[in-house]
Parts: sequence; structure tokens; C-alpha cells
Amino acid sequence: MSHIVVVGAGQAAASLVAKLRGLGFDGQVTVVGEEAAPPYQRPPLSKAYLLGEMALDRLYLRPESYYAEQDIALRLGCRVDRIDTEAKCLHLDGETLAYDMLALTTGAVPNRLPNAIGGDLDGVYTVRSLADADAMAHEFRPGARVLIVGGGYIGLEAAAVAAKKGLSVTLVEMAPRILQRVAAPETSDYFRALHENHGVDIREGCGLERLTGGPRVTGATLTDGTELEVDFVIVGVGVRPDTALAELAGLAVDNGIAVDPEGRTSDPAIWAAGDCASFPHGAGRLRLESVGNAIDMGELVAANMMGAGTAYLPKPWFWSDQYDVKLQIAGLGTGYDEILTRRNGDGVSFWYFAGDRLLAIDAMNDPRAYMVGKRLIEAGRSPEKAALADPETDLKALLQA
Repeated sequence: MSHIVVVGAGQAAASLVAKLRGLGFDGQVTVVGEEAAPPYQRPPLSKAYLLGEMALDRLYLRPESYYAEQDIALRLGCRVDRIDTEAKCLHLDGETLAYDMLALTTGAVPNRLPNAIGGDLDGVYTVRSLADADAMAHEFRPGARVLIVGGGYIGLEAAAVAAKKGLSVTLVEMAPRILQRVAAPETSDYFRALHENHGVDIREGCGLERLTGGPRVTGATLTDGTELEVDFVIVGVGVRPDTALAELAGLAVDNGIAVDPEGRTSDPAIWAAGDCASFPHGAGRLRLESVGNAIDMGELVAANMMGAGTAYLPKPWFWSDQYDVKLQIAGLGTGYDEILTRRNGDGVSFWYFAGDRLLAIDAMNDPRAYMVGKRLIEAGRSPEKAALADPETDLKALLQA
């Protein structure tokens, strides 16, 4: 009987094994994960879960009973030391686990502050895992002073939670503006104003020089010379793909575990999906860090393990919840040269164009704009700019044009 083993127990893994069973695979399926919890959602960790608005069992992608019902073995709290590609087995916890095909869904690991500037002090946190969120939950006391390092989505979501809970929040971003790497200036301006209206002190073009204190953090010195007193620190300075196992096994790595259009690595018996994998895209390679990519790529790899032979065509989408604002993004804005703005009551959307081609949309509290933009982008269609810019245009009519 064929045995498929999946290393990593996140969204991509859950999607992959469910798809295998859904397609009728009747061999053995084993998921090996380092964390003790079954596959769970990560996005709510920096939002509803941290706010105390989502219970632990609601984080789980499927009830624990599902895996037993589907004859999927979960090996949780279990670390894989290495992959023996010749023997086709994993070495873990003093034993070996043989596989016929292997999928790596190892995700990404958060970047941390160097120990030399205080990254190892108590009271310094990242937000990636359930353990991370649980470890910092007690810090969110009204009046506590938190420093957030990094003005990307994770940092801004953490800032929103802290502000809603009555903390004093300072956020520093080394780049000239928040969200600079991932969004247009218009989106940055929108979220800067939103956070400042909720009392968050945002400092752009300003980095962290060092944290002070010991053994627990008590202060911070910024690159402009400012000294702050802090009670704890949240670090949101991006993630990197977890390629350690792949590299040790001699697999090709290029901004993640390099896979072919079907999701296969340089070893024909090993596949990869999700945040850890980079796939061919245009003239180069692309790696996406999103729930949508983890789901779509996990399901594609499952189908291709069973011989579908289908190339991956990403349909990027993403969301972020901050205060009472839901941001929804479709497409990739890289290479845009113009932003068109539409307003709809309390909602607003920014449409990214390269010439006359629609690349992406950022929609804030405007689900209709997001839906229309996403459908246009996925169909490879671009609306007339004049019609889009006209507030009298019915967006749904753009789908018929």
C-alpha cells in the first residue's frame, strides 16, 4: 500500500490530505507536525484569537475527529531531524518513517531581532504560532506600553488589537512608509490615518537601534535617538521560508523550496506546497505567503501526486482585519504605474494598473469592489479606466463589458 507523508501541519497540509481523500486515494496518509495542536488557522492569531474573540477549537481547520474518520494519522509534537532521500524515509524522534511520496509543507518562520540588540530579552515576542499568541496574551493589559517593530500587516494587526485593549502603542517602521513592500502609498495613507485615529503612535523612516533591560525588556532606543520605556515588544519584520529540511536533503532551494509547475521538487518523490515553496512564474519564480496559496497549492499537489499533471496558476488573494475595517486584496500589484480610487460610502478601493492592464485591487470595507476586481483579474480582463473612475458606473456592469 502506498504511503504519502506530509511534513508540516498547517493550512497547506490540511488542504493536501483532505484533497487526497476526496480524490479517492486509499493508501496510508501521515501528517507530521512540530506543534502539539492539529492543523489550525494562523491569521486569527494576530486578530480575533489575540482579542479573545475566538476560542481555541474554532481555530482548528477541521475537528480532530475528522482525521481519524478519514484514516489520516497525525504525528503531532514531532520533529523531523532529516530526510533520507535514498532510503525514502524520515528520521524523527529516534525512529524512521518510510514514505513512497513526501510533501513538504513546512511553512515559514518569523524573522527575529538579533540577540546583540536585545532580541533575546524576556518580553520580546513574534506572532506566528499558537504558542506565540498564548505566550503574550497576558501582556495585553490596559495602560501597558508596547513597542511594535515593523509596519507590515502582522505589525499593524497587532497594533490594532493592542489599541482596542487600551494599551499605549508605538509602532516603528524603518522604511519611509508602512506597508511599503506590499501596498501602494494610498493604502499606506489609509491605514496610517486609521491607526493614528485610534491613538497609535506610528513612526516611519525610524528603526530600532536596540532594546534595553535585562533579563526583561524595559526600554528601547530608536535610530533617531529617541528612548522609550516599554513593557513588552512585538516583532513583525517578516518571515522566511522554512527550507532547513529541504536543504539538508540536498533539494534545490531558490527563495523557498524550488518546485516545478506541478509542485514537484528536484527529487521526483518529494513535493512542496504553501509558504515554503517557490514556483515558476513568468521569467522567474514566485513565493506567496497567504492562506489562499496554501489551500490552492496544497490541493494541486494532492491532485498531481495522483497523476493529474496540472500546472499551478496562482490566483492571489489576501485579507486583513484592523479595528472595524476589512481589507481585501486580489492580484499582485508589482509593477503598477497608476492607482485609480473609487469610493463607496464608508468603503474605498484602490485599483492597480500597469498601462491599461489591471493588476490588483485593495478594497477597504467594500466587498463588492473586491469581488468585481478579483473576478476581472482572474479572467485576465481589464476595465476601461474612465468607466472605473466614474462614481456613477455600476461595478457589476464592468463584468459584462
